[in-house]
Amino acid sequence: MKEKIIVVLPAYNAEKTLEKTVMEIPSGVVDEIILVDDRSKDGTVKLARTLGLTVFQHEKNKGYGANQKTCYKLALEKGADYIIMVHPDYQYDPRIIPYALGFLKLDICDVLLGNRIRTRKEALSCGMPLYKYLSNRFLTIIENFITGQNLGEWHSGFRIFKRKVLETIPFEKNSNNFVFDTQILLQATYFNFKIADVPIPIRYFKDSSSISFWRSVIYGSSTLLALGKFCFLQFKKIFSIHNKKK
Repeated sequence: MKEKIIVVLPAYNAEKTLEKTVMEIPSGVVDEIILVDDRSKDGTVKLARTLGLTVFQHEKNKGYGANQKTCYKLALEKGADYIIMVHPDYQYDPRIIPYALGFLKLDICDVLLGNRIRTRKEALSCGMPLYKYLSNRFLTIIENFITGQNLGEWHSGFRIFKRKVLETIPFEKNSNNFVFDTQILLQATYFNFKIADVPIPIRYFKDSSSISFWRSVIYGSSTLLALGKFCFLQFKKIFSIHNKKK
């Protein structure tokens, strides 16, 4: 039986970049594209319907994490075997989808991220703000060290999940804000799913979505708190196994 592949787009005020993003999703590879709109103030919903996307709109603005929760729930309800999350801000190049899917289909990994930061020179010359680059590097080093992963970056807006990952981890309990991105990867690590990444071209420009410096500070602090909780749960898990062996 043919496996079902669904792309989900968590959108908020994405009218200026949505069409360019959708047009670069390779035809014939994806079965359905779902856009979840977090109560945009522009013409995102109208444009999405014109493009033939499946559209779901929140009744009120709930936040980035809540948007992803809806995306994944809808994809699972529709029977997706592979769920591809892409930010609709044209920052991530969806043309890599057929190649990235191969890593999951070969069971090399269960979760795959697009890694924007191949070199410092490339990231900065393509427009990534210096403070974002430095915070990304800092947090990724800590996240890799604590979890034992070896990812090029933890904060990518291009992610592919096998169905079994989203059916197993309790992503509904995560934050409705930006730290959701970190929490879902920590959950995948906790449940021993295989996580990997592939290079993806970086595109930063005026219409790319971006959080402010102070919201980045809040995001970084929330990420460190999530890592602290992960450490606690890991120690608790190890202690429990040790006691059972006794």
